[in-house]
Order: sequence, then structure tokens, then C-alpha cells
Amino acid sequence: MATERSVYMGPRLKRLRRELGLTQAQMSADLDISPSYVALIERNQRPLTADLLLRLARTYKLDLAELAGDGGADFTARLSGALKDPMFADIDLPALEVSDVAASFPGMGEAFLRLHTAWAERQLELADRDFGGAGDDDADPVAEVQRFLAARGNCFPALDDIGETVAAAVAQAGGLTGYFAQKLGLRVRRLPSDVLAGSLRRYDRHRGEVLLDETLDGASRNFQLALQAVHIQQRRPIETALAEGQFASEAARAMARRALANYCAAAILMPYAAFAKTAEARGYDVEVLARVFGASFEQVAHRLTTLRKPGAEKVSFFFLRVDRAGNVSKRLDGAGFPYARAGGACPLWSLFGVFAAPRKIVTQWLELPDGKRFLSVARGVMAGGGGFGAPGVERAVALVCAEGDAGKLVYGRGAAAPATPIGVSCRLCQRMECEARSAPPIGRQIVADDYHRRAAPFTFADQ
Repeated sequence: MATERSVYMGPRLKRLRRELGLTQAQMSADLDISPSYVALIERNQRPLTADLLLRLARTYKLDLAELAGDGGADFTARLSGALKDPMFADIDLPALEVSDVAASFPGMGEAFLRLHTAWAERQLELADRDFGGAGDDDADPVAEVQRFLAARGNCFPALDDIGETVAAAVAQAGGLTGYFAQKLGLRVRRLPSDVLAGSLRRYDRHRGEVLLDETLDGASRNFQLALQAVHIQQRRPIETALAEGQFASEAARAMARRALANYCAAAILMPYAAFAKTAEARGYDVEVLARVFGASFEQVAHRLTTLRKPGAEKVSFFFLRVDRAGNVSKRLDGAGFPYARAGGACPLWSLFGVFAAPRKIVTQWLELPDGKRFLSVARGVMAGGGGFGAPGVERAVALVCAEGDAGKLVYGRGAAAPATPIGVSCRLCQRMECEARSAPPIGRQIVADDYHRRAAPFTFADQ
């Protein structure tokens, strides 16, 4: 006689109930069981039987495989990732103990993760103030959002999971246009720029249409459609992710919401598992990945910074986007690469020279004053345009990885070229003989020298 299989998945049931906005009493009524039984299941004091699992799937129209999947492994991986922080280096933390905490004390584990994330955000805030030296970053929404993303490693596994599910549905529908027609009941139309009055995308819910500027290239068109699908279908998961952050202003919260929506759209176009596998197989060749996934160079470079899913981590990248004047319009921290939060960056970095060679990839080995080496991959990109006389914006983007990971990239294979000595910024760089220096470093006294003139623009007291 076959026995009914039982599994313990209390934390997942509790998370599902909260996502559905239900009380224990409401869920018990839906499933025809007692509220106390729901409470016992959520505390892992009773198993979730196969029969009850089927009732859950039917009642709330859930995917049975997804519901019964091993969500505990993801939680354990998140805990393990946080416990790799150097502050815990002197504590013996066996993997078995971490698994026990995740399985037996999920509430305590979640509380620890929230505290650790809040601590990481605070550390980043203090670092920003140290670099800037003046001003109040609390009033800067851009700095708030950067800390929010950096504290989470620019990785949101829940949104990645959603992206993979939607991507599968898009493939089944034959593409995004088919997905909009079959799943959302919306027609996609392309119209001239003057008809859209400056909008790249417009959602007309009354006519059941999504309107796109006809001058958008394929990558931009796909991204705008994926983004519109996110705004229509994924508001709740994005709000859930936002709830983990603490924002001093509504402007910062709005910018973070936009960043998460963009993240989810990229996860649809470049699903985590397939993208990560292809990235490794192709040596992180950005141009190849762009063609495989129908994305732009910048979209792929940005997506590469998000491959930090616990248990499935890939190469860690730092990402930067600047204009000709050196203004930073996007920065995603990673790879342990420092960058000045205030003031100019090092002019010896080739990132600032790619404007002279549009669309050409420029690689460069960088060495910081502490001896750490990094590989930089930079290229110019264009936003806007699309027609004769249409305004466009030239920018440069760079991906930077640590020396230890460089061999995994097509750009870093073979003999390493001599490294260019750079600093975080002139004010924080102690390289005294640098001819490119524009300002003296903090803490060094400048002296006048009437008898000698060095190549460096400043002479210091101890030279």
C-alpha cells in the first residue's frame, strides 16, 4: 500500500499567504482546514501533505512544481552568502549549522539577513560620506538608490525567478508581441515620433494598445515591451523588494522602483540560468551575448553585474557609464573596485578615451596604489538618434573585474599586459610622481621649489 508523502515547508507557505494578502483564518477557510492547523504547518510542526499541496495549487492557481520546489536551498544560499562577509571570518560556521538554521529557524535567519543588509547599507553610506568629504548624501536620491542596490549585490533572486517564468511564456507565445496579444489582450503598434509627441512608449489601456516609437532599434523595442509587461503584471513583487529598503525621500523610492522594474525587464529578456550559462560558455563576450539575446551592448553589460544569485554566482563586475564631461549617469558596484563618489576619476583610465574610437572595445589592466589589479573593458554607446538630425547622446560604459576572474573573460586570456597605475581620485591617491595629477592628495603639504621643476605638477614636503 502506497504511503502519502509529506514535506515540511512552513516558511514557504507563510510567505505565500502573506503575498496573497491572507490571514491564517482566511487561508484555512479556502483550504477547508482549521486555522490552528495552518499555524502548525507554518511553524514546521506539521507536514504539508501531497493532498494539501494539490489543494493549494488548485485554490490559488499556482504552479505545483514551483510551489513544491526546494525553496530552502535558496534561503540557505542567501544565509551562506551573508556569512561570507569578512566580519565573520574568525567564526567557525560549518555549512551544516547554516542549513540547520535555515530549516529549523527561518524567522531568525530572515531577521539576520535583514540586519546584515541594513548594516551593509549603512557602511556604504558612511563610505560615501568619507569619499565626498562634504554634503549630506541622505538628501541625494541617486546615492540612496546606489546604496540600496549595492547592499544587495545588485541581485534580486525573486525578480530573476519571475523573469524566467515570463520568458518561458514569451517563447511559447512566439515573442513579446504574441505574449501581449495572448496573455494581456493588448495590441502592439509602432508609430512615428511626432504622433507619440516625444514618448518612446505609451500604454493606452482604453484602446488596449501599447504604442512604440518606430525609430527604436530592436533591442530598445524589446526592452520597452518587457518593461511595460513588468509595470502591468509585476507591481506586487517590486513593492515587496522595495519594502526591504529605507528611503529618506519619495524621489529615492521612485528611482529605486524604476531600477527594479528595469531589472525585471532585463531578467525577462536575459533569463538568469540561460544567460549565466551562455555568458560562461562565451567567455563573457559582451558583443556575442548581445546578438544571442537580442540586446544592446549596454543592456548586456548591465545584466552581467547581476549574476550574483546565491548558490549560482558568476564573475563579479563593477559597471560605470559616463558622458564626455565625465558625469556619471550609472554606477553599479562590484568586484571590489573602488570609485570616487565625489570629484573626478583618474584620467589615466582608458574609459575616458573611448569617445575617440566609437564602438571599439578597449581593454586595460589597472593597478591601484594598494597593488590590487583589475581588468577594464570599455566601449562607447549611443542613446537616442534613430533618424537623420535626431538628437543622440554619446556615453562610455566600462565593465571591471578583479584580476582573479580575468582569465574567465575572452578579454583577459593570454599574457597580461602591463598594468596602468591609477588611483581612486587625485585627492585619495598617494602616487607623488603622477603627471596627470590635478589636485594634491589629502594630508600632504605642498611646498614651493624655486630651483627644481618636476614632471608632476606639485612638490610635497617629504620629497
